[in-house]
Amino acid sequence: MGRAAGTRRDFVRAAMEAPYLERDEEHNLAVRWREAKDQAALHRLTQAHMRLVIAIAARFRNFGLPMSDLVQEGHVGLLEAAARFEPEREVRFSTYATWWIRASIQDYILRNWSIVRGGTSSSQKALFFNLRRLRARLAQSIDPRPRELIYAEIASAVGVSQSDVEVMDSRLSGPDTSLNAPIYEGEGGAADRQDFLVDNVPLPDETVGETIDTERKLGWLRSALSVLNERELKIVRERRLQDDGATLESLGASLGISKERVRQIENRALEKLRVALLRENPDRANFI
Repeated sequence: MGRAAGTRRDFVRAAMEAPYLERDEEHNLAVRWREAKDQAALHRLTQAHMRLVIAIAARFRNFGLPMSDLVQEGHVGLLEAAARFEPEREVRFSTYATWWIRASIQDYILRNWSIVRGGTSSSQKALFFNLRRLRARLAQSIDPRPRELIYAEIASAVGVSQSDVEVMDSRLSGPDTSLNAPIYEGEGGAADRQDFLVDNVPLPDETVGETIDTERKLGWLRSALSVLNERELKIVRERRLQDDGATLESLGASLGISKERVRQIENRALEKLRVALLRENPDRANFI
């Protein structure tokens, strides 16, 4: 542990002691890296800006993640900035790199701050990183306001809905809770939080059994329907085998018969189905 801490201190000291680059020197290094892929130029360019990485990473140290990891992610952003930097635009590299360093660190925090992934849109990111500051500033006003009003003002300032602010506030108010965390120890032993979660989904064997029964019943039905003539089959299908069954009147009109005649044909067809099912297996009578 002591050796690791010493290594980190040496790294920070080296970054802070790296000389600043004059504008012309910075431009020349960026050109050499962009046009010739000069690794030595890249090293000098990035080493001179590691203090910028450390300074930006320090702004996010209150999110509970190791400072060394934040610096490492910031260095990734610095390298990305070097790969995309266009020296001909006459913009200082530090100005351009700041955005990439901050974005890389923020993405890392969003991925690792909680096991529950938060929103990744620009407005959600702004809400995540500014909520604590905005909430504290509004809550400490001379005329304290209800929480709903504070949420509304934060939502307006960041550009999100009030419900998004409420959800994010609840996430930031407490750490993740393990489902294996013990709740109490009674006579029956320790109980985990997950022991009290109720799942109403059927068990796998019940689901499989229901699927098999459904397929078997469909097979019986297809076999029994083969005993019906064309008109009986049409009536049974449109009356009994559709979510919105056709009326006697509509079927009578389409077949050119009275609704009473449709009812008679339907009853006769159902009886033929029952007989066909019973012929193969008496237990299938309840299927009709």
